[in-house]
Amino acid sequence: MGTRDPRIDAYITRAAPFARPILAHVREVVHAACPDVEETLKWGTPAYMYHGILCMSAAFKAHATLGFWKGALIVDQQGRKFDKAMGNFGRLTEVKDLPSRRVLTSYVHQAMRLNAEGVTAPRKTAARRKAAPLRTPPDLGKALARNARARATWEGFSPSHRKDYVEWITEAKRPETRERRLATTVEWLTEGKSRNWKYQR
Repeated sequence: MGTRDPRIDAYITRAAPFARPILAHVREVVHAACPDVEETLKWGTPAYMYHGILCMSAAFKAHATLGFWKGALIVDQQGRKFDKAMGNFGRLTEVKDLPSRRVLTSYVHQAMRLNAEGVTAPRKTAARRKAAPLRTPPDLGKALARNARARATWEGFSPSHRKDYVEWITEAKRPETRERRLATTVEWLTEGKSRNWKYQR
């Protein structure tokens, strides 16, 4: 029999209203497809385990995500929505953004088989790992130069944590939105916080 983790109940309850049905739907589909699934939190987000990680879901301020741990071997290229969100299905704002229950169930079954057989996910090639180094936007660079504590946090962050902030700032459509996000970034960095600190427990 599978297990349910009360921390995931709490995570769903704390999520934005739009995200709750998405997270609950994913949870229901995974449990129905894999009765022996075990729940836990990984990196502060719901993770579903069966001989390793099957998939993970997460909720953010304006979107949710779902990613299969070995998604490159499961979700075909046509089935993916490539954008700047994590996961295999892009930025989710409602349940219908996900594949059908039947398709999701088939993905869970494939993930179960891969884990049970000990298949490892393909590694990124050296060329992909070295491609497109992250650049600090000039306005963020100037702001960091004026704030030693924020700069120290920034320099201590991993590339993925830096990328979260850079994308948030550069995706702003209006100048005033970008300025507001820049100010918030510096404030949070001064406090030692990552971009998604609200969702990390």
